[in-house]
Amino acid sequence: MAEIVNLRLARKARKREADKAAAEQNRALSGRTKTQKLRERSEQDRAARELDAHRRDGD
Repeated sequence: MAEIVNLRLARKARKREADKAAAEQNRALSGRTKTQKLRERSEQDRAARELDAHRRDGD
């Protein structure tokens, strides 16, 4: 016989896990210093410039 699952409780548990993951990501992003944020932004900009430099014309 299958285990009986309360769907309301399962849905709430799934939402709690999703909220916990989002909170973890927000803590990682917000817990950085201004210098770290600037460094990461400049690295992303540089990577985007390098990618654009390698694009072929006409594609």
